[in-house]
Amino acid sequence: MTNTTNTPNTTAATDIRPFRIEVDQAQLDDLMDRLARTRLPQPAPGDDWSYGTPNAYLRDAVEQWRSTYDWRAEEARINAVPHFMTEIDGQPIHFIHVRSPHEGATPLLLAHTYPGSSLDYLDLIGPLFDPVAHGGRAEDAFDVVVPDAPGFGFSNPVTEPGWATARVARAYDELMRRLGYTEYGIHGSDNGAMVARELGLLNPHGFLGLHVLQLFSFPSGDPAEFEKLGPQDYAGLEHMQWFQSVGGYNTMNASRPQTVAVGLSDSPVGLLAYSELFNSFGNGTSLVPLEKILTEVTVNWFANAAAGMSRVYLEDARVQAEPKVNDAPTGVAVFKDDFQTIKVFAERDNSNIVHWRRFEQGGHFAALEVPEDVVGDIRAFFATLRG
Repeated sequence: MTNTTNTPNTTAATDIRPFRIEVDQAQLDDLMDRLARTRLPQPAPGDDWSYGTPNAYLRDAVEQWRSTYDWRAEEARINAVPHFMTEIDGQPIHFIHVRSPHEGATPLLLAHTYPGSSLDYLDLIGPLFDPVAHGGRAEDAFDVVVPDAPGFGFSNPVTEPGWATARVARAYDELMRRLGYTEYGIHGSDNGAMVARELGLLNPHGFLGLHVLQLFSFPSGDPAEFEKLGPQDYAGLEHMQWFQSVGGYNTMNASRPQTVAVGLSDSPVGLLAYSELFNSFGNGTSLVPLEKILTEVTVNWFANAAAGMSRVYLEDARVQAEPKVNDAPTGVAVFKDDFQTIKVFAERDNSNIVHWRRFEQGGHFAALEVPEDVVGDIRAFFATLRG
């Protein structure tokens, strides 16, 4: 399925090897055959999103997947940036690494979320590493590193337990050091934002700061906290309650991930349906194009990533950690149809929030929906750190 190129006479676990995604035609034919034999469930009343992924959505998606979706074109687009493999703490790590042509570029790691992969950030890479070619300034250039988290995409298989968020953060720090960077920053969303905050807590030497789309801070139970909330904050609390009502995958992944992974690993349409967050997180407001959703799902299908992706939730659920305050420089971008970070709670848990901005368009997968806004806010945050 994939091809790796090794440097002669180098076999150490710390090696970094070039990597290309090359799916065998037999695997692509198998995918098409499975799609052709799709059996959808009996539809729920109304066949809308209120019961979960509806048949109408899946029927249209399967038709596009089979008839007009061009995997080979997407494969070429993905391979247009340099890919690599290495091993950290016994775990295969696949990552994209693009060095900027501009001197003094800021090293930046982009941490993706569930149920995506490093592909979440393909549209950001060009404007970040070569801003001049995209109408920006050379001083806003970044060297870009985009790993697949352990268990996601091609960072498989995961053969050891314990790959919770804090361990992923330590692995990412090791990756940046292995690439020769003595300082760097990170951007992350959802799972990636939690990894970013763990790096803030770790605060390794040379860590510049974290830019995130969410800070997951919740009421502590102190009534005085609520006295500081405004109407927008209460709307954010209502959004949290709505998401809890539809986030059943959280419970399943955090308790029986290997059980659900059986169906997801055997049925591409099952994997698509279970990846409903791409379409449903904003309760009908998602701007992620279906073609991008199909590419994310197709990559995780070919990589057989369903089990590793799901197990991340159980690994985090098993961690017994005391609450800690993140003191690293932190920037937050809150998008209209995403989880609404509540600043009162966030400032309690993060002492050094130096950048905060709200956007009136975009949702949970903003990098796939409004990539230019995400790029602009990343630039603004790191410009603030430069003074």
